[in-house]
Amino acid sequence: MSEIVKASNVSMKFKAVDALTDVSLSVAPGEQVALLGHNGAGKTTLFRLILGFIKPTAGSISIAGFEPGSDSARRTVSYLPEQVAFPKMLTGREVVRFYARLKGAALDDVQSVLDKVELVEAADRRVDTYSKGMRQRLGLAQALVGKPDLLLLDEPTSGLDPLSRQHFYDLIADVARQGGAVLLSSHGLSELEAKTDRVAILRQGRLVANGPLAELQHEADLPIRIRVRTSATAIDRVHAEIGGGRINGASVEVFCDRGDKMRMLSKISGLGAQVEDVDVAAPTLDEVYRYFSKIGADEAPQRGL
Repeated sequence: MSEIVKASNVSMKFKAVDALTDVSLSVAPGEQVALLGHNGAGKTTLFRLILGFIKPTAGSISIAGFEPGSDSARRTVSYLPEQVAFPKMLTGREVVRFYARLKGAALDDVQSVLDKVELVEAADRRVDTYSKGMRQRLGLAQALVGKPDLLLLDEPTSGLDPLSRQHFYDLIADVARQGGAVLLSSHGLSELEAKTDRVAILRQGRLVANGPLAELQHEADLPIRIRVRTSATAIDRVHAEIGGGRINGASVEVFCDRGDKMRMLSKISGLGAQVEDVDVAAPTLDEVYRYFSKIGADEAPQRGL
């Protein structure tokens, strides 16, 4: 089985609303895929289809070769929703033990995942004493217990502080290194930039982009940013030579097409000691996302199918 998740030409219609239209997307073992889209783009509908809560109007979805919602598919998937809710009277340890039993996981896994999400010291406290971030980490613990083949994560870093977010991405990277597949939905684009293998973008129920960030950057062909830091006495001369805009009285920023990058850098190099530093930045994930989100649903072909 080459894919854990395989959605083929999936459409979902709710009365007069086309929630998804002809979407094909797969996630392979060891792969981390970010599913992006505005509210209402179809992300939640796709998650519900993968979980077997609803059936597609057209097309098909398989989970490790099984039908979504079947016992075999359920044993494959662990799900972390955006809003986690657990019985308030239970302790964190009791919650994770409950999910371990549901998954048929060894109870030894309970202590291990509590340690991974840094909840060991709070494990025997009741859930109603937990902060939002602690409840989110408890949700991640229940998703990790049993070493799932597929992690399905919906806004998983909601409520986490910056250090906890970094730790979270380290944990899911570890899942991928061990052969698990990860499909996550998030609006935190900057934090995803270097942490996923592939980006899939939904717009109005259609898949308008699907590929590694570098490929999407190349396809979008957005300008490259070059920022040149100079001394205070040289900034006027550098600005006059390369154009662009002045930043904080100490730098000059220019944007150029990909094909002009080397010519511009050569020109900057020719300025010699007037230049103290140069920073070159490719389009960010946020810029790439905005580009593909503006493409008309009927104009953009699906990619990477």
